Amino acid sequence: MSNADQLELDKFSALAHKWWDPDSEFKPLHEINPLRLDYIDQHAQLAGKTVLDVGCGGGILSEGMAGRDAHVTGIDLAEKSLKVARLHLLESGAQVDYQNIPVENLAAERPASFDVVTCMEMLEHVPDPQSIVRACAELVKPGGWVFFSTLNRNPKSYLFAILGAEYVLNLLPRGTHDYAKFIKPSELSRYARGAGLEVNDLIGMTYNPLTKVYKLEHDTDVNYIIACRRHG
Repeated sequence: MSNADQLELDKFSALAHKWWDPDSEFKPLHEINPLRLDYIDQHAQLAGKTVLDVGCGGGILSEGMAGRDAHVTGIDLAEKSLKVARLHLLESGAQVDYQNIPVENLAAERPASFDVVTCMEMLEHVPDPQSIVRACAELVKPGGWVFFSTLNRNPKSYLFAILGAEYVLNLLPRGTHDYAKFIKPSELSRYARGAGLEVNDLIGMTYNPLTKVYKLEHDTDVNYIIACRRHG
């Protein structure tokens, strides 16, 4: 069985043609991309590195990392999103290798192949996030970096990420997130350690609805990123 939820794949496939429209349902991804790109680059120094972007979607982060002179492979299971990602390369001139393959399969084929592995805004959309974390850990070289971002599970994140973002501010389509799939930083850190990763840093990503500005800061109540390294 593939570690994917077909309803989730269908949901993103239906929106695939909008991936690169900065005013579409993907507007939040466009707006947070510079923040997460800088964060990854500051830790992992992307230039010249081999990078795997797991759950790459339409390629927003993949292209950003390629723009920092990384050698990027992007994988996803939504073929429509990958088609959009490949088409956008013709427009942008970026160099990214996109593949439709489950991360667990790639880990079996190419263990310890990448300097950096990113898995952003994906874990809350899969049936078995722990399996994804293990596969990411297997794919990175000893001493390499793995980055995960997801949503915390608490009353505040329900209020902000679901009621606020989907129903009040209309930042995201209704039904984008399932609160039961949100993951606490303590849980994700446990998954990472169990997979042989050392948690190096934890940072929150906040949104101010008045200024409409996203920031990286210590508040991890809603969105957060963890930076991990594989034991050398």
